[in-house]
Amino acid sequence: MADRLGQVPDRAQAEVQRNLQLLESQIAEANRRLASSAGQGGPNFVQNAILGPLRDKRAATLQRIQIAFQRAGAQAPTGLQGLAGCAARDDETGNNNGDQGNDDQSDGDQNNGDQNNGDQGDGDQGNDGQGNGDQDNGGAAGQISCPDVADRLGQIPDRAQAEVQRNLQLLESQIAEANRRLASSAGQGGPNFVQNAILGPLRDKRAATLQRIQIAFQRAGAQAPASLRTLATCELRNGNPGNGNGGNNGNNGGGENNGDGGNGNGGDGENNGNNGNNGNNGNGGGQARGPVPADFVDIRSVRPNVRTPRTQQNGSRGTFSVDCGRNEGRIFNSDNVIVAPGVSNGAQHTHDYVGNESTNNQSTNESLLAASTTCRNGDKSTHYWPVLRALGQEEFDANQRGGGLDLNVGKILTPVAVQITFKGNPTGKVVAAPQFLRIITGNARVGGAEANAGWTCTGFENRQLTDKYPLCPRGSRLVRVFDFQSCWDGQNVDSANHRTHVTFPQADGSCPQGFQPIPALEHRLVYNVPQGPNFAVDTFPEELHKPVTDHSDFINLMNEQQMGRVVDCINSGRRCR
Repeated sequence: MADRLGQVPDRAQAEVQRNLQLLESQIAEANRRLASSAGQGGPNFVQNAILGPLRDKRAATLQRIQIAFQRAGAQAPTGLQGLAGCAARDDETGNNNGDQGNDDQSDGDQNNGDQNNGDQGDGDQGNDGQGNGDQDNGGAAGQISCPDVADRLGQIPDRAQAEVQRNLQLLESQIAEANRRLASSAGQGGPNFVQNAILGPLRDKRAATLQRIQIAFQRAGAQAPASLRTLATCELRNGNPGNGNGGNNGNNGGGENNGDGGNGNGGDGENNGNNGNNGNNGNGGGQARGPVPADFVDIRSVRPNVRTPRTQQNGSRGTFSVDCGRNEGRIFNSDNVIVAPGVSNGAQHTHDYVGNESTNNQSTNESLLAASTTCRNGDKSTHYWPVLRALGQEEFDANQRGGGLDLNVGKILTPVAVQITFKGNPTGKVVAAPQFLRIITGNARVGGAEANAGWTCTGFENRQLTDKYPLCPRGSRLVRVFDFQSCWDGQNVDSANHRTHVTFPQADGSCPQGFQPIPALEHRLVYNVPQGPNFAVDTFPEELHKPVTDHSDFINLMNEQQMGRVVDCINSGRRCR
């Protein structure tokens, strides 16, 4: 893959390397699933459950590489999308292109835990133990009908013609493929088979394709057609979407290779359909994929794990707290001015904002300085993080980008407390952080670097989780903790990957060589959440609301006098507000 890219622009290096590593990890994961699924599934199992989802993930990753080139003002490599498809080679494991070697298997009668061997769509799901009965698809027939897109586009800009036409053709091929799978799967699956294995994945593919059409308009300097992604959902006409004879008990949650049955539901390693997660899988403009029950854990089962370096004699012990409210004014958008400046819906999830009241993808240092603030001390810095939602409830953005159209659904929860605190360094005095410094803590991508956002509960804050949501006992509230990097390189307010200009202290609290301590920012957010696994953080659509993707962002707008007060307070050991 790397040898097809040619010269990678300096501005694109970090993003391209991240996605090249992601391509390698996708292949490794697919090979692990190939090995672990030997003897399972039907004639098309490997293609549908492993190769198909791998192709779709690679296509999305390759597209991000192309976008990285374009954002750097360079010509994107041609033909990258042709590299998305992979093949399974026969290594005598029994996984030869889906022929699992299970005696007497036939297409539609798979005698392997009554598996639903459907099209996996965009997911990596396999073997989730669903299907507790001799389910069948009721011989579903008919035709899949989708909203027409071409007549909703209006005038297509000349510069966007080729890309738009390519994606319109892709939409047609997606429908044709779904209809072929509908015909070939008659007699397979359970009550929700067509919806979960065919219509659901088709909707997700169409949503991604429609988004590419919107991007083509925007790159041509034109207004993208409104509400285009509402055309993603298709329906089955003149057919039975599934009324099998056996009951699906809904025990699909938990995701990856946990049971005896193959699963045709797709969805990036989780179930894209009715996965037993208390039925709270979607409302409004999209159907949420994740979280699943395995993403939650009782906080009382977690051992204390929070360790704080002891403050040394020369350390700085003070704190400076800023009251910027709880976003009572409901300032939301799905932009990310640090990572994707100038890109509308660059985050594909909704952010809470406190502090600066003007932050969006068009913000500049000058516009931020000119804006008003919610902070009582006049600090115009901006603080933002993904919203937390109560699942199964309606919200204003159910049919908007960043919300339901990007599979982020549910009622946005306003924190009951937001604490913004600057702390000292255990080994030395802090220096002033520069104005316009940008810091991101945590990582919005599963498997990304520095995934360090903490989840905990009041009364249990000596134990934190990064990759699980805590279930808090009655009387305890959910807490999100974001500790920001507090060692600065002394020169830059940002870097190409938005990380290398700052770093975390070492185990003893000291900064690595070449870095100096600045006031250590912490965001602490407290919530009342519904009981049980009925809440989730907003994420990119493909990240499935995994708690490990939580993150928070900060742009320092304090002037020299304001920052001086923070530094003096911390270094003198006082507690200031």
